[in-house]
Amino acid sequence: MELRTEIEIVAAPDRVWEVLTDFSAYHEWNPFMTAVEGTLAVGSKLRVTLSSPESDPVELTPSLVVCDAPRELRWLSKRWVPGLFDGEHFFRCVEAEVGRTRFVHGEDIRGLLLKFSAERIKKLARGFVYMNEALKRRVEGVERGDASLRVSGRRAERDRARGASSRR
Repeated sequence: MELRTEIEIVAAPDRVWEVLTDFSAYHEWNPFMTAVEGTLAVGSKLRVTLSSPESDPVELTPSLVVCDAPRELRWLSKRWVPGLFDGEHFFRCVEAEVGRTRFVHGEDIRGLLLKFSAERIKKLARGFVYMNEALKRRVEGVERGDASLRVSGRRAERDRARGASSRR
């Protein structure tokens, strides 16, 4: 099964790639993939923390299988035992026209547990969309020099809620 989302970003692919691969800044803007650690080299292991909507955070240790700047980043994750629930996560930056990128974000999912995972996959898809929208805001905001777009989505809501409760 392929899960696939897309969004158009008003920036060149190399700029989108720059933000996408700046893992150290994910905590500032990414509501879905809240942490990624590792080296951008094919064969390397990454440590990825996913915070899907309405789910507890999940930590994965995928292997990087494609790193083709500024076009494609792809990693393979095998949950539990290989063949039960395997996902090949991908990001593609496709030049739509000069100064615009079609950002394609998805996952090829396979395994014996796939047929029992419909709810999990729905939450995953929502997380992809949240990340895409946050990436768009981050890239386009940075292009304009708008530092107020650093924190987005659920993280901003949590920060506002904490601030409101601490002011009571």
